[in-house]
Amino acid sequence: MAMTTERVGLYRLLAWLSPSFPTGAFSYSHGLEAAIAEGKVRDRASLEAWVAAIVALGSGRTDADILRDAYRAAQAHDISAFDTANRRGVAFRPTAELALESAQQGEAFLAAYEAAWAAPHPDPLPARGERESGGVSATNAPLPARGEREGPTPQAWEGEGLQRQVCHAAVFGAAAARAGIALEDALLGYLQAFAVNLVSAGLRLGLVGQTDGQRVLAALEPVVAAAASAAMTRDPEDFGAATVAVDLASMAHETQYTRLFRS
Repeated sequence: MAMTTERVGLYRLLAWLSPSFPTGAFSYSHGLEAAIAEGKVRDRASLEAWVAAIVALGSGRTDADILRDAYRAAQAHDISAFDTANRRGVAFRPTAELALESAQQGEAFLAAYEAAWAAPHPDPLPARGERESGGVSATNAPLPARGEREGPTPQAWEGEGLQRQVCHAAVFGAAAARAGIALEDALLGYLQAFAVNLVSAGLRLGLVGQTDGQRVLAALEPVVAAAASAAMTRDPEDFGAATVAVDLASMAHETQYTRLFRS
């Protein structure tokens, strides 16, 4: 089988969204653990409704917009636009645990990407010194080295005009653009993987079994597809989320006595 550009892109998309890709997503329930403990999510139907709301109206909605903007910035080799998308992705998190979830997965994704995947299709941002001197083309310039981002003070990183932390949706969007993955496919894949992880958390918490988990994912197919499609045409100014119950569950989880997940 010939590996066309489209097939190569599909291969990389499947690899980066696989549960085996080391982002640590399995460690997070996005507030679901607290919602189950409080009885707000108690069966297959309520799990389906909970995940659907997050994908369509919560972090899935904001992440889809961030991914889209970062993807387009990478395509245009626009460092400033990428930084704006990333900063928004870091800032728009309603709780400390949800902020940790996005930032930790973003750092983990970027570490694995730089170690194993960057050579065929580098990231859109030049290294700090190269950016200042204008010595490289944005077409084949990498993100600032991890050591530079993780320097002794955040101010050293932020002083260069870039956000020190990275948002998972932003770095994934940039990587997808550099790999030639279609934006529609990147959005659909990212949101589907997000939904899969939440359903997997429900399984590990004993809420549903494997068959019911698959029934939930099958029922979420049109929700995920609609959310990805909406992000393609949504006005960038129409940005935000409205899942108060999820935010409250995440806050409750921060002080939950016993727990399996980090969010």
